[in-house]
Amino acid sequence: MTKKQQPKFHKMHVKTGDTVQVIAGKDKGKVGEVIKALPQDSQVIVKGVNIKTKHVKPQQEGESGQIITREYPIHSSNVMLYSTKQNVASRVCYTFTAEGKKVRMLKKTGEILDK
Repeated sequence: MTKKQQPKFHKMHVKTGDTVQVIAGKDKGKVGEVIKALPQDSQVIVKGVNIKTKHVKPQQEGESGQIITREYPIHSSNVMLYSTKQNVASRVCYTFTAEGKKVRMLKKTGEILDK
C-alpha cells in the first residue's frame, strides 16, 4: 500500500464501553453506552441513539420482509463523557496514576475512567 491508501486512525476521547451524553443533533441530551468506536471515521455507535428504520426485502421464496431498527454511527465530537455517579457530562483530561500509568480523567468530577 502506498502512503495515500493507508487508513488513517484518529485519536478519539471515547472508547468502547464508555458512558456518553449526546451534546448536538436530534438526540441531544440522551445518555448511552458506546457500543462500538470507529476511529478511522472518527465516529461512535451509541446504544439508543441515532436509531434508524431499515426495510429489508425477503431473501428467499416464501419468506416475508421485515422492518429493522438499529443504531447508526454519529461523530465523536457530538458526544461528551458522562459521569453516572454525579449525573454530569464533562471534558476529559489525561493524568498519571501512582504506578506511572497514563489514565483518562473527567475534569469536572476528577473521576478516573481507565482501570
